[in-house]
This record gives sequence, structure tokens and C-alpha cells, in this order.
Amino acid sequence: MSEISGCRSLSSLLLLGTIFLQFIPGFSDDGKNSTNPTSHAPSNSRNGSTLAFIPFGLVVVGLLSFFLFKLWQKKKREEQYARLLKLFEEDDELELELGLRD
Repeated sequence: MSEISGCRSLSSLLLLGTIFLQFIPGFSDDGKNSTNPTSHAPSNSRNGSTLAFIPFGLVVVGLLSFFLFKLWQKKKREEQYARLLKLFEEDDELELELGLRD
């Protein structure tokens, strides 16, 4: 169930990130900031490629963080399991020290 909510939050974060990029003056395609419309055409292809790499980078960072989180969860679970086994294993030396066993 948490994977579904994590996927939803990742997709909503990606959607909000792409919407936010439209409000940055350098990335919007409205042409209000440029004084010469003909000089805007060559940089348009560069901005298009930049816009293509930003969502790709966000997806890569999101996937990397997701896998690192899963790896951290697995490591934490293994540590807790080892601690549980250590708690319930019989320690003969401790029993002898406490005088519980001869």
C-alpha cells in the first residue's frame, strides 16, 4: 500500500515540477522577455533540449532515491532481525554468571 502512495507522490512531484518550469522566465516560450524575435529562434532548440533533460533528470533522481530508500529499509530490517535473534538466543555464560544454571 505504501508503494502505491509513493508512486502517486512521485508522479505528482514530477507533474508539479514540470508545471513550475513553465513559470521560470528563461524556460517559458512566451517571447515577452526577448527584444528581437529572430534572435530567439536559435536558442529555442537549446531550451527545448534543456527542457527535455530536466524531467528526465527528475525521474532519475526520483528512482535513485526510491531504490536507496528500499535498500535502507532492507538493511534496517536485517539489523532488527539480528537484534531479535540475539535477544532470544540462549547465552550459557550469562546464565552461569547469574547462577541460574549449574
